[in-house]
Amino acid sequence: LLLSTSAHDSRLTTHDLLFSSAAHDSQLTTHHSQFTAHNSHRLKFNLLLPLLFIAQVISSQALPVKSKDLKTLYGYMAGEFSSGAQATADSAFFHVMLRMAPIWKKSKDGYWLYVEQSIATAQDKPYRQRVYHLSLEDDTTIVSQVYELKNPLQYTGAWKDQTRLEVITRDSLINRQGCGIYLHKQADMSFRGSTRDNECLSAIRGAAYATSEVTILADKVLSWDRGWDTKGVQVWGAVKSGYVFVKTETYKL
Repeated sequence: LLLSTSAHDSRLTTHDLLFSSAAHDSQLTTHHSQFTAHNSHRLKFNLLLPLLFIAQVISSQALPVKSKDLKTLYGYMAGEFSSGAQATADSAFFHVMLRMAPIWKKSKDGYWLYVEQSIATAQDKPYRQRVYHLSLEDDTTIVSQVYELKNPLQYTGAWKDQTRLEVITRDSLINRQGCGIYLHKQADMSFRGSTRDNECLSAIRGAAYATSEVTILADKVLSWDRGWDTKGVQVWGAVKSGYVFVKTETYKL
């Protein structure tokens, strides 16, 4: 969103979207700790999660990417998403709302999105606000670079008011070095990728670094964010699989 590569906010302590970043809310961490065991009789939500979230699959051969593919990905990401169906089927997951709104539409250096994520019952209090920058890294790779906002609360709810998004400037961004998501086009026209190794540093809940694995399709985003200690032991994030965000509205590009 996540496009969301593994950026972190001191207010957040467990699952975070997208696409790129793994900032985490304390109430989510508490919730996930209660559901570490797989409850198979409740898992009726069949969206091919085993295939989409196994790390080895991410290493599948990537196809060439061009500027038109970058725009396709941008269109996939721009919109409103909900994990409501997954939360209904499996109480190990929260109902989370994800919005990714285009900003700086005339920019010549790729595509930019304002990202806001919140629990569905508290949408006026987002637990994550970021800016993503999509650009071509090389002939097979698109990178979604993650930025924090210096004063994020002033933009709360700005996804529904383009005039409020226009006041965001590049000077208001903080680059989350090492937390970008490196995406590759797949044969089914989805885009799949992750952070690189242990480059995204994290100090949340005893973590040394964070990882994000993301699959982006035309109608959904799948994101699995986790934190690891120096020994490679998981210390936060969803345990059995990532979140499934189904697209409910497409925003104008």
